[in-house]
Amino acid sequence: MKNILSIIILTFLFVSCNQKQSDKVSYALADMEMEEEIIPITREQEIKPPPPPLPTLDNQDVIKKKIIKDGRIGIQVDNLENSKSRIDTLVKNHGGYYDNESFNNSDWKSSYNLKIRIPSTNFENFINKIETGEGEIKYKEIDARDVTDQFIDLETRLQNKKNYLKRYNELLAKAQTVKDILEIEEKIRVIEEEIESTTGRIKYLSDLVEYSTLDLTITKQKDFKYNPANRGNFIEKLKQALSKGWYGFVDFILILINLWPLWILLTIILYGWRKLKKNKKNK
Repeated sequence: MKNILSIIILTFLFVSCNQKQSDKVSYALADMEMEEEIIPITREQEIKPPPPPLPTLDNQDVIKKKIIKDGRIGIQVDNLENSKSRIDTLVKNHGGYYDNESFNNSDWKSSYNLKIRIPSTNFENFINKIETGEGEIKYKEIDARDVTDQFIDLETRLQNKKNYLKRYNELLAKAQTVKDILEIEEKIRVIEEEIESTTGRIKYLSDLVEYSTLDLTITKQKDFKYNPANRGNFIEKLKQALSKGWYGFVDFILILINLWPLWILLTIILYGWRKLKKNKKNK
């Protein structure tokens, strides 16, 4: 009897311990979800004393500005091929490359439309070289966008997500019930997708910052020349016209033949009308 009582007590204690462990994981999940909704600075202000005064600017790390530079320039030249060759050399010497290149030729002008990527450190020097070369500048637009705040915001979000991911992985190692495991794994999946998206956005902005974009158009105007349209050989066109006429006549005959029931009906109607008219005259 004492052995049975001891087994019952031990079983009760084991179940109670597992339940407490599961409750701890659930409480931890609930606390983390609340932390996502509450601004961390508010909680720190409630627990910690006011922070010490900030150091002077001389002791602070200067945040490097993130600037995206791009622009568009149009140049009219006298020798298109020489100008294009010069631009090719400038792009190579400044460590750039063509993101897109197209050539257009018409009766009025010939032009190259070039989309050039240049390291931002060489962008201004590259533009100066273009301006001091041959040709007349028709238009010029240069823009600079400060995206430092976007970088700081994205990097802060990325670090916070990584911290949450670390804590969820720690909870996953402690979880014992299937419900807790599935719930934590779903949280981890969502956070990993957010980390991947934020990382991709940071890489995209970094590429725009490191390489500036210039849309360059080089144009050469042409003297207008009248180019009469080629009307072709008269004999060939006459043969083509006769052929089309004959085929049209054949098609017309075939259409009339296809309507033979209509012709029979019209013949019967015409015969009846004439007979009726003749009877009226005899009366």
